[in-house]
Amino acid sequence: MQKLATGLHKFHSEVCVAHQDLFKSLARGQRPEALFITCADSRINPNLITQTQPGDIFIVRNVGNIVPPYGASNGSEAAAIEFAVAHLEVKHIIVCGHTHCGAMRGLLDPAGVEELPAVKGWLQHAELTRRLVQENYPHIEGEDRLTITVEENVLAQIENLRTHPTVRARLARGELCIYAWVFKIETGQVFQFEATSGQFTPIGEQAPPSALPETTVFRRAS
Repeated sequence: MQKLATGLHKFHSEVCVAHQDLFKSLARGQRPEALFITCADSRINPNLITQTQPGDIFIVRNVGNIVPPYGASNGSEAAAIEFAVAHLEVKHIIVCGHTHCGAMRGLLDPAGVEELPAVKGWLQHAELTRRLVQENYPHIEGEDRLTITVEENVLAQIENLRTHPTVRARLARGELCIYAWVFKIETGQVFQFEATSGQFTPIGEQAPPSALPETTVFRRAS
C-alpha cells in the first residue's frame, strides 16, 4: 500500500498541478470517443496502450473481456454499454483481449476453476468460444491453443455485443464502428482482426485500426 500512497501524493502534487486545465474541463462532463472493453488483468492498461488522456475512452473491464448477450446477465456490462452508446454517443467500440489470459486458460481447463464458482459461472458466457476452439482447432496445443482461444473469444464477444439494442440501432444507422483487438503482453503489440483475411494482424503506422463489417464475421480456422 505504501507504493499506492506514494503514487497518490505524486499525482496530486505533480500531475494535477501540471494538468489543471484538463481536470477543470473534465469536471464539466465527459465526451469519450470510444468504448474500450477489456480484461480486468492487472497487466492491461488501456490508456497506456492507446496513449490517451482521462476522458478520451470509456472503459469496461471484467474477467475475460466478456460481453454477455443482452438480457443474459444481471451484471453491469449491459448498463455500461447502453450508457456509452446511447448517452455518451461513442463512435467506436473496441473489444480487446490479451495473451496469457487466465480467464481463457480456465475456459480451456474447467477443473482449474472448480473451486472458483463465481468465475466458473461467469465463463459460461464464453461457451461459444470454448466450442469454437474445441471443434476447429483440435490439433493445436499449449500456448498456441491459449492464444487462439483469446482471439476467438474477442470475436465471440463481439457477436454478443451485437445483440444489445443500442448497439444494433447505431450499427444500422452507420453511426458506430466495432474493432477486435488482442494485446500481446510480451511485446506491447496490438493485433486487429481483418475481416478480408480472416486473421489477426499487427496495427501499425502502415496498418491503422480497421473496423469490422456490420455483419457477422468468423476467423478462418487453420
